[in-house]
Amino acid sequence: MSNQDTLEAVFAKTIVRDVMTKALVSVEPVTTIYQISKMMERGGMGSILVKKNGVTSGIITDRDFAIKIAANEISMDTPVETIASYPLQTINSNGSILDAAKIMSNKKIRKLVVVEEEKIVGIITSTDLVNKLASKQ
Repeated sequence: MSNQDTLEAVFAKTIVRDVMTKALVSVEPVTTIYQISKMMERGGMGSILVKKNGVTSGIITDRDFAIKIAANEISMDTPVETIASYPLQTINSNGSILDAAKIMSNKKIRKLVVVEEEKIVGIITSTDLVNKLASKQ
């Protein structure tokens, strides 16, 4: 069995729930980009979920600050709802991290919201996958 086969087997049998981050932060759509940036800085977070009408339905990421905000010179007073990505890209908590990696690769994203019975329970990131790969456990 090759190294690649071994890693693929580890990724196929490791479930998202065992790797995901459970601590989540969400904001109302009127929260400004400046407020979001401060929350990310203070909390060491790479993403914040956005609620619309009480339902978590979008996400803003650290990458959005480069690709959407800085590149388009968007004002820091802009409400997050105009920048956030909708709809959320999700994976079930019982899915494999191999499936998570494939979804991220296919959609060219770095974060997936984790759900159980349609309830958001966490987030899995490309960094989580890299950390698992580096640990080979």
